[in-house]
Amino acid sequence: MCYINAMMNIHIPHPRIEERAQTGPHLTKHEHAGFNGRLAVLITNMVSTMWCAYFFAIIALISFPAALQGGTAALVSWIAQTFLQLVLLSVIMVGQKVAARASDKQAMQTFKDTEALLKIQDEIQRLLEINNELTVEIHRFIKEKKKE
Repeated sequence: MCYINAMMNIHIPHPRIEERAQTGPHLTKHEHAGFNGRLAVLITNMVSTMWCAYFFAIIALISFPAALQGGTAALVSWIAQTFLQLVLLSVIMVGQKVAARASDKQAMQTFKDTEALLKIQDEIQRLLEINNELTVEIHRFIKEKKKE
């Protein structure tokens, strides 16, 4: 994650660390682009609510008596084509929104964890440099003592 200039023993942080600090984690809200994308998200957010699912269920139930009078084929058709498609569409979309929020939380937590690890790594690098300097001083001191 870092470069060490061997000639000068200088720690140079990897460029990705600065890039990552500036951009942050990539979340689902960053995926929307242009007018069509914003419009699609707006419609999706309106349809993907449980209130919309309840509304669709009420609309579907309006035609339920006619489906009962039409016999088995009409009833099966009503269940498959009217009720399930209208109501489950919204319910599935609500589930996807919940999953996307959970994914965003996980991405944010991973980002924070990574930031912490990078700071720990920098501290370890700093301590290693101090240790190397002290080791050089100790070797120099021992060498001088042997000469005496």
